[in-house]
Amino acid sequence: MPEATPPSLKPRKKPRQARAAVTLDAVYEASIQLLVSGGVARLTTTRVAERAGVSVGTMYQYFPHKQALIYALNERYLEALAMRLEAVCEGHHGSRLGDMCEALIETYFQAKTERADVTRALYASVVELDNAALVANFADRADACTKAMLASASDATIPDLETVNLALLTTIFGAVRNAFERNLDAGEIAALKRQVIVMCRAYLEAVADAPKG
Repeated sequence: MPEATPPSLKPRKKPRQARAAVTLDAVYEASIQLLVSGGVARLTTTRVAERAGVSVGTMYQYFPHKQALIYALNERYLEALAMRLEAVCEGHHGSRLGDMCEALIETYFQAKTERADVTRALYASVVELDNAALVANFADRADACTKAMLASASDATIPDLETVNLALLTTIFGAVRNAFERNLDAGEIAALKRQVIVMCRAYLEAVADAPKG
């Protein structure tokens, strides 16, 4: 069962009309800009409202406080990331293990680095936030789509799929997180990505059973 969002961090309401959704998008983008430029300390609902061009009252219709807004930002980010992983995994059903591995790593690195400043800001924003439900729900979706993809490999089978999938994702996700913690530049991250692909392809070849057919 998916973990539940802590009650104190739930939004007060969700947009029901297109106009409200556009307003909320503006609030999210304004929040991201403020997080990137000044960090969590300078993020306030008043500043967000001002930058988004909405009233503080409108902000409070959705978010009771700053922490709820930060939670929603991270939830939105992880939802988009999960959808990208699900799409690439579904698109590679029936492929060879090595090709699956490379596509997964390319997609995850790209998603995390195309707006690297946003990724850094969001990593920093959850330091004091109860984000266990967000992490668990994202992990469940990532596990499900990658296991289904790996199980469909055309060239080999993986006997202990649960453990292998955990090791694979932990390696990929951990490498990206560590790249940001070390403040690697774009060139260093690209070089790291190439090495992670080599490492993970070799790992899958080592743990897979004899070729199919």
